[in-house]
Amino acid sequence: MGSPENKVKTVLPDVHCGMLDRRKFLKGAALGCATYLCATAQAADPVAPFRTPYKYPSLVLRASEEKGAFDGRSVDDPIVFHTNGSFYMLYIGFDGTGYQTGLASSGDLLTWQRVALVGPRSPGSRYTKYNLAISSILRDKNLQGTGEAIKVGNKYLAAWNAYPAAGYEEGAAVIGLATSSDLLDWDLTDPILQPQDGEPWEQGGLYRPDLLLDNGTYYLYYNAKDHTTGDWQEQSGVATSIDLRTWTRAALNPLLKNGPRGSVTFPADDPRRNQTPAVPDARDSHFASNPYVVKLGHRFAMFYYGYDYRRPSRACELLALGADPTHFSKVPEVIIDTGAPGTIDETYAHKPSVIYHDGALYHFYCAVSGKYPNEIRGISVARSRPWELVHL
Repeated sequence: MGSPENKVKTVLPDVHCGMLDRRKFLKGAALGCATYLCATAQAADPVAPFRTPYKYPSLVLRASEEKGAFDGRSVDDPIVFHTNGSFYMLYIGFDGTGYQTGLASSGDLLTWQRVALVGPRSPGSRYTKYNLAISSILRDKNLQGTGEAIKVGNKYLAAWNAYPAAGYEEGAAVIGLATSSDLLDWDLTDPILQPQDGEPWEQGGLYRPDLLLDNGTYYLYYNAKDHTTGDWQEQSGVATSIDLRTWTRAALNPLLKNGPRGSVTFPADDPRRNQTPAVPDARDSHFASNPYVVKLGHRFAMFYYGYDYRRPSRACELLALGADPTHFSKVPEVIIDTGAPGTIDETYAHKPSVIYHDGALYHFYCAVSGKYPNEIRGISVARSRPWELVHL
């Protein structure tokens, strides 16, 4: 494996959407520009630009069901971006042993073709012997931007995480970086974040990283668990770097904490049952996970998923908004909830990735139906505009 010292640093300018004031709107209106109306609507309802209430009713990518295939059992965790005139998706496949990473392509964000296994496990590696999830790529993160991948030193930059043991997320995972000239072959750095170097909330292992470049600083968001076995909790934090070599965890970590847990969910013999008022669990009381950060003008938004202690619990997509990359306030609504019985996401709707195309925001997520170990785990999408019947 390579090392962070071998990577070339390129600092790219940040792109801001901006908003029109009244004078600029009046000037633009003569040219048929409706930006002012859009900005006014956003001010009245700041969540509006992030809502994607229209679910596509079918999985857009499912397990291959091919014997011995890396994604034969399930597919999970979509990361969608644009480059070379096409849309691409990094996703993780599970074969019964561990995660590996695949690449798919699309011309319309609905019809996806598998391209290749691009992140295979490496039996001789200390870190990727059983698992390798290349689960982020540096790209344009402006909410209504193109989602174009950003190259650093003429190479794509991604982040990976890997679990040390066989199985589904077994052990304390680490996070590293990866580079590629063609999206097919990736060179991995040594880990840049390890759980034992962090605070107690993250010492059980690190989950999906998310890269953002803003004003010359690289932000690497991630979620983590407090211990590796039993009933752990997951919360989300960030580390920053200006050179991709030295990373500093934010003093404010975890940026996204678990919401309150209702006493009604504690066992009868737990003394906390009578010490806390009986209120429902927050939807993220157990997990506040998989942060995915975008920018709209000078504001930031963190999509994430929540999971609570109620049984059966239903993971759902949530949102937090912030004026800068490290301060976020949760929005008191569910962005994408689980579906009705019999639908593709009746069990879980979680692990967000968004991209803007043709006037609509597309929100990809992992949709789960059924019950473990016979659940169906695939990738679905919702968007901000209704689906045309021709697609259904």
